[in-house]
Amino acid sequence: QVQLVESGGGLVQPGGSLRLSCVVSGSIFSMNDMGWYRQAPGSQRELVAAITSGGRSNYADSVKGRFTIFRDNAKNTVYLQMNSLKFEDTAVYYCNADVTDRMYRTFKLWGQGTLVTVSS
Repeated sequence: QVQLVESGGGLVQPGGSLRLSCVVSGSIFSMNDMGWYRQAPGSQRELVAAITSGGRSNYADSVKGRFTIFRDNAKNTVYLQMNSLKFEDTAVYYCNADVTDRMYRTFKLWGQGTLVTVSS
């Protein structure tokens, strides 16, 4: 069984920083594309950042220059470093991963979400 667990959310003041982590565990053959999404109250889920298995990344315009996505394949983990946080970054953040297990089945996994609140 393959599963995905996020951590790192919390309350932070504007201008502050947080790092989110997403660990994939289980019978994994490979981790493919991975990404972070967020959903604010009353809004649709949106892509924040994504990274390919080769390390190529892309970002939503709203977070460019402030957020960085990176991965540690040895640890089956993807991170989202969030700096210069703004009120409008408040949302539930979800990790998404395309994973191939040892039976060579490919899954698109979602985490349970971690809440990030930017408030003074």
